[in-house]
Amino acid sequence: MTIAPHRSALAVSSAPDSVDEATLLEMYRYMVLARALDERMWLLNRSGKAPFVISCQGHEAAQVGAAFALTRDKDFTLPYYRGLGTVLVMGMTPREVMLAIFARAADPSSGGRQMPAHYGHRARRIVTQSSPVGTQIAHAAGIGLAEKIRGGDAVAWVSFGEGTTSQGDFHEGINLAAVHKLPVIFQCENNDYAISVPMSQQMAVKSVADRGAAYGIPGIRVDGTDVLATYHVTRTAVERARAGEGPTLVEAHCVRLTPHSSDDNDRTYRPADELKTLRTHDPVAHFREYLRGQGLLDDPADQELRARIKHDVDDATAFAEQAPLPEASTLMRHVYAES
Repeated sequence: MTIAPHRSALAVSSAPDSVDEATLLEMYRYMVLARALDERMWLLNRSGKAPFVISCQGHEAAQVGAAFALTRDKDFTLPYYRGLGTVLVMGMTPREVMLAIFARAADPSSGGRQMPAHYGHRARRIVTQSSPVGTQIAHAAGIGLAEKIRGGDAVAWVSFGEGTTSQGDFHEGINLAAVHKLPVIFQCENNDYAISVPMSQQMAVKSVADRGAAYGIPGIRVDGTDVLATYHVTRTAVERARAGEGPTLVEAHCVRLTPHSSDDNDRTYRPADELKTLRTHDPVAHFREYLRGQGLLDDPADQELRARIKHDVDDATAFAEQAPLPEASTLMRHVYAES
């Protein structure tokens, strides 16, 4: 199969005057930071220091664009395991991300108890998902219901892959949100593969967004390699949710630039010609060229940014590797009741 990112069904403007220059550059910074952290995690895995990595590479634009449409310290995010770009924008630091990779006691997601990429941060309103795929969708609907009951206007934003839409959790969560007009945004990050199974073998419809109509809510397709297109679509969904008009299903078509995880070998199921052309769809490279074309970024500025980010990644790695492990006496905490 060939990768052909979908364009949004909406009229989405990516004009530079629709987002100010400082915000455009900040979006790029987060995309580059997510990529740099992800690449470091793979090196740590291959050197035997990180047990498991599941990558955000190719999803950075969909995640950063959506997160910039949310309000930090107000809205709730329930990212799935590829959501590194999302959690960085919402306030998690590189050090906190690396604490989870090394399973250290100060890891804000789980205190070093959970697999890497199960992002959570109470202070940042990032709700960790359970390992069973799709459970965060029902959680998001529950948060939306609680917010409606209390009379607030916070939004719950949840992400998942297209394979997850074959799970019952997807139906139950989105149906509840639709019936009760809950302030929830469901973002499917569709990279064409549920691990090794292509989308054509997962569903009969050609687009996950087409399923929105079955629940009586908007289903919007957007090019998930375009950070500005994703931002605009999500901003519209946020405005709709805050106005009490209910949920939106967003299908952000992404490209998975890596195997499914560090335990996967995608050369066994992806066509060779597809593997050769993957990097032509790199969202980080595309946004860099966009900024260059707008006169907002040149090579010296880009190199300076990447040097600063490398320093931050080096710092986070060293900090987390030297951080204390959980005490053995806490092994049963959160498993059994404590007196």
